[in-house]
Amino acid sequence: MINFEEELSHFKPSLEVEEVEDAIMDTDLTDMADVMMNLIREGSESKKKDE
Repeated sequence: MINFEEELSHFKPSLEVEEVEDAIMDTDLTDMADVMMNLIREGSESKKKDE
């Protein structure tokens, strides 16, 4: 049988929308566009050094 009191003690409330937004914005997420821009930047810098 399910012990509701025990199950409720394991409950953790979900974040509110504003808190979720802040948590996501504080996380450093690198997407493929960032990776490609870094590769292009590094390539152009190394090309300038070779010239």
